[in-house]
Amino acid sequence: MAGHTQAQDKLYHNEFPLKDVKLLDGPFKHARDLNIQTLLKYNVDRLLAPYRKEAGLKPKAPSYTNWAGLDGHIGGHYLSAMAINTAATGNAACKQRLEYMISELKKCQDANTVNHPGWGKGYVGGVPNSKETWSTLKNGDFKAYHKAWVPWYNVHKMYAGLRDAWLYAGNKEAKSMFLKFCDWGINITSGLTDAQMQSMLDTEHGGMNEMFADAYQMTGDKKYLIAAKRFSHHMLLDPMSKDSDNLDNKHANTQIPKAIGFQRIGELSHDKKYVEAGRFFWQTITQNRTLAFGGNSRREFFPSASSCTDYVNDVEGPETCNSYNMLKLTEDLFRVHPKEKYVDYYERTVFNHILSTQNPETGGYVYFTPVRPRSYRVYSAPNEAMWCCVGSGMENHSKYNEFIYTHQGDSLYLNLFVASELNWEKTGVKIRQETKFPYEPQTKLIVEKGSSHFSLMVRYPSWVKDGALKITVNGKNFPYKAHPASYIAVDRLWKAGDTVTIQLPMHNTYEQLPNVPNYIALLHGPIVLGAKTGTQDLKGLIADDSRWGHIPSGKKFPLNTAPIIISDNKSEIPKDLVPVKNKPLFFTAPKWELINPIKVVLEPFFLIHDARYMMYWMTLTHKQYHSYLDSLSTLEKKRMALDKRTVDFVAPGEQQPEVDHAMQNSNSYTGNNMDEFWRSARDGGYFSYQMATDSATNLSLIVRYWGEEQGNRKFDIYIDNQKLVSEDNTGKWNQKKFQEVEYPIPNSMLEGKTHVRVKFQSFPHSTAGGVYYIRLARKKAGPEKQ
Repeated sequence: MAGHTQAQDKLYHNEFPLKDVKLLDGPFKHARDLNIQTLLKYNVDRLLAPYRKEAGLKPKAPSYTNWAGLDGHIGGHYLSAMAINTAATGNAACKQRLEYMISELKKCQDANTVNHPGWGKGYVGGVPNSKETWSTLKNGDFKAYHKAWVPWYNVHKMYAGLRDAWLYAGNKEAKSMFLKFCDWGINITSGLTDAQMQSMLDTEHGGMNEMFADAYQMTGDKKYLIAAKRFSHHMLLDPMSKDSDNLDNKHANTQIPKAIGFQRIGELSHDKKYVEAGRFFWQTITQNRTLAFGGNSRREFFPSASSCTDYVNDVEGPETCNSYNMLKLTEDLFRVHPKEKYVDYYERTVFNHILSTQNPETGGYVYFTPVRPRSYRVYSAPNEAMWCCVGSGMENHSKYNEFIYTHQGDSLYLNLFVASELNWEKTGVKIRQETKFPYEPQTKLIVEKGSSHFSLMVRYPSWVKDGALKITVNGKNFPYKAHPASYIAVDRLWKAGDTVTIQLPMHNTYEQLPNVPNYIALLHGPIVLGAKTGTQDLKGLIADDSRWGHIPSGKKFPLNTAPIIISDNKSEIPKDLVPVKNKPLFFTAPKWELINPIKVVLEPFFLIHDARYMMYWMTLTHKQYHSYLDSLSTLEKKRMALDKRTVDFVAPGEQQPEVDHAMQNSNSYTGNNMDEFWRSARDGGYFSYQMATDSATNLSLIVRYWGEEQGNRKFDIYIDNQKLVSEDNTGKWNQKKFQEVEYPIPNSMLEGKTHVRVKFQSFPHSTAGGVYYIRLARKKAGPEKQ
């Protein structure tokens, strides 16, 4: 049953309980209310089905099928969303669902304790094949663990859901279940050595170290702090604690939750290693790896500096889950060191990335936000797609009121300019913030009731010019000496009727794409501006339940035919924007010199939906553009021709594509070379993928290899256990560049099939691969050679 509703301050002492911050009319309230409508369309018994199944109880409804193998992860996010909305709005339906989920999950936890006494006491997970996975892992056998799809990542979502049910909604039963679940986690790993723990953590495991740190803060029991440190991955912790960025080509959202845990451990234990690791991780991501709208990563991985051009080549742009987790890390760091730079990033990301990932009509969620010029986003539909970004999206649009205000001692921090009301119970003061920001460059705070002496810490955003911020208190100018990227303390005895007006003049700027200086994004204040470019071929705009439905599958328009800005001085480009009369934050660009011109109407990126768009623009000088366009055109024609031929492809060594293609392997290894991932198999080992044929014949297998491999490289390639070819790459090219080999596939291997399994089998004492990229592609036009 629900207890007091202010448990939130037990973990996050600087935040106000969500019930004390009320959103007023504006884009965030609209998004939050629409999100509740969307959430209530989901079938709770279907979300709970994996938990009942693994506990030995009969499910009350069939489990959702999309992303089978990760069954249960959405249920944890959904529980968090129910808790957040119960606390923030008092919504009766959310409260009822929250309490129903807790009662059902309690039955599962109890059943696991009875039905699986050897390994299941306290377990609340929906991981498929839980019995084999956890019972064998407990004994140090990782075979079943590695066959499962990221089991710790999966259960982490329910850990967080139970914590949040207590944290936000004050549910005491959830707290008890959470701590029992933590005890299960300690018990299941108690027999593992430190080396085995680190080996286990090589697989994505969410923020498990954060969960144990939270349990330590909730109880004061040091066994949880010890567990938090045991669940901290030294592959990331050690370099980050020494201010060393080792993130190139690493799966982005695997790393960010680890850093949240580092920060929480450092915050609670004051261990300098963890403190520095959390701080530096945030710094290097936001300064070196973040795009203008706050997102990071492409194809789910952090690119190296030299491969950042992938942002404009690929359609799998920054992932929403990454920003979800970076915002959590930001809140945590701000709690310890309330610096404006943290809020600057938070504001940028919430307005431009998070707000943009909800369809304003359907409430659907977005996985990838493409940066490629003239691409588009894909949205989920309720009860269809069970992507990770659906789960985090359920929470994202529920807690917009969490960070508008914070408090520290007798200081009230005004962080975000969002229409809202704050009821500060401790002081008896109620404050109303009236604003249409970002559509108007100001906000007004009115003390509606109460009287108290405190410092109002007014944020001076980095995007306001030095000396341009204006503060008036009850109509009188308030003098200050501060500069941008700071806070201004307005210290006084506040009483009902006091009014503070803050003028926040915004101006136009540009930012370069990280490590790709000829692509820029345009901003007005903190708001990223985009331009719609049409609605042609928005294939899969509302995703179905298919495996790859979260990726835009419509035609890629060539980069060389996208609009390109010609300017010898980039700083003049934002100055040339002309405001559209009576349409705040809309601009035209009549002075721009464009190649492949369009009618440019720039608007807030978060308003662009159900359309292709430009977020980043190629910019070239007059001297550059002739030679550059010629070379770009040649590259694009070759790339587009290959894409058009491609029926299916796999990027070996990358987690998601390999899971999506049901990889099987033995004695197989992965790595990275020249910013590309590879997979190989040694000494009789193999690896294979199930690939779609689109029921076509006349296909070829195209394989990318590195041209200067060492040692014996002899192997066979099979199509459904029929040998296609024997390959020997030993000393074949001796060139330090990639080589693509096309192997025609006999139609007899393809006829009547929708899928084939492509297998690379190494010879004894030899290596198959490394293989960098695999395509099934239609054969080029011309005479066939079988």
